[in-house]
Amino acid sequence: MGTRDLGRLASRVKAHRLELYPSRVAAAGAVGISKDTWRRVEEGLDVRESTYAKIDRALGWATGSCVAIADGGDPVLVDVLPGGQSVSSGPTGASLSPEVVREAAFEAARRTMPTAAIGDLDAFSEELVEVLRKGGVVSE
Repeated sequence: MGTRDLGRLASRVKAHRLELYPSRVAAAGAVGISKDTWRRVEEGLDVRESTYAKIDRALGWATGSCVAIADGGDPVLVDVLPGGQSVSSGPTGASLSPEVVREAAFEAARRTMPTAAIGDLDAFSEELVEVLRKGGVVSE
């Protein structure tokens, strides 16, 4: 294994964190690490392997995704479907049906944005299905 590209990891972590959390404090608090430790990752500084696993969990990635990114690969998403079933998707994961993704996306959006209009939630769900379809995660 060559040298890890922590700058690549930093940019991917920060970009995904901005999609999910309002701040580093919120992201770090979700998995029990300090905001300063999270900052170190986003600045491309080395941290413990156990910290990378916590970052993976906070970002909805399978354990080992941070290391994979730093080594030139991609993260594996871990989704929780209605009913609590966990599904890993990515190069080795199963393809999901558009209906399952649409339902899960709508429910997640409704819970996190309770004042959003139903039409906006539907539009978000449809866009997510399309993005995942292009990525090969959602079946045709």
